Amino acid sequence: MPRRREVLAALAAAPVAAAMPLRRARAAEVTLKLHHFLPPVSNAHRNMIEPWAKAVEAASEGRIAVEIYPSMQLGGRPPSLYDQVRDGVVDVVWTLPGYTPGRFRRIEVFELPFLPASAEATSQAAQRLYEEAFPDEFPGVKVLCTHTHGPGAFHLRDRPVRLVGDLAGLKIRAPTRVINRTLELLGAIPVGMPVPQVPEALSKGVVDGTVLPFEVTRPLKIHELVKYHTVFRGERGFYVATFLFAMNRARYESLPEDLRAVIDAHAGIGLAKRFGRAMDEGEKPGIEAARERGNTFIEVAGDDLADWITASQPAVEEWVAAAEGFDGGALVTRARELVAEYAG
Repeated sequence: MPRRREVLAALAAAPVAAAMPLRRARAAEVTLKLHHFLPPVSNAHRNMIEPWAKAVEAASEGRIAVEIYPSMQLGGRPPSLYDQVRDGVVDVVWTLPGYTPGRFRRIEVFELPFLPASAEATSQAAQRLYEEAFPDEFPGVKVLCTHTHGPGAFHLRDRPVRLVGDLAGLKIRAPTRVINRTLELLGAIPVGMPVPQVPEALSKGVVDGTVLPFEVTRPLKIHELVKYHTVFRGERGFYVATFLFAMNRARYESLPEDLRAVIDAHAGIGLAKRFGRAMDEGEKPGIEAARERGNTFIEVAGDDLADWITASQPAVEEWVAAAEGFDGGALVTRARELVAEYAG
């Protein structure tokens, strides 16, 4: 993780063209620097982060300006984003809590296997459970929303995976410790890394495959690096990763009351729902790109799916048993209830 002064220096030295400021009708009173790790062609940038910034600017009548810095343009690596926003190096970030393993334990509940539904449903469940059960999970920041991507799939270079046993010995990239442990229990060799590193790892054979939602596969050209995609056809997906969209707490509290109200109006469960829906809608282009390339799709259902669910349950049991300072079993139960409520 870069030192604070190094990141500040990068911020000060970053050329104006590096940021992606949005048009505004009047001089802004407040400029928010928003930092994230994906490229500007990504679904998250184009259909979540940028629309949020435009909406905030419009609602503030130009008094708030938002400058978006994608692809870690202000320095550091994806795991440093939370500390950057907490420390006030940047104003807003979009990141994964799981990029710092074990630090944010309670939000991990949504990453347990075969718990999630669609991104829209699971994102609302995640935001609601955060508000209900652990509003102190993210110190130093104003949580704009938590959310998830849609249920992830396997993407394999050379070996198809249908049965649980097919994973044996395969090096599979995963984003967080919970998902890594699930893969390990299923017989794979988990390799943790942030998503921007995945294309190179696949192209060089560092990993045999990866778990990802299709939403991010097209901008990263994952479909050009693999031959096989394994998807799960049940009521609940194999896994999701959780995301955090957050603002520096002191920066938020320094705003005039009416501008804090603007931020509040563009935060919470409504924002989680919109972000989740954008994640769901982003799946189709990734699937289409893989099909157009002629890649093979493997659908896991019926008895094969039941075997996957059974084999992955020790990951849930371990997570519950390892919970410290909170009731892991109660959190799993409530997460499942909320997912079911929003999935309908």
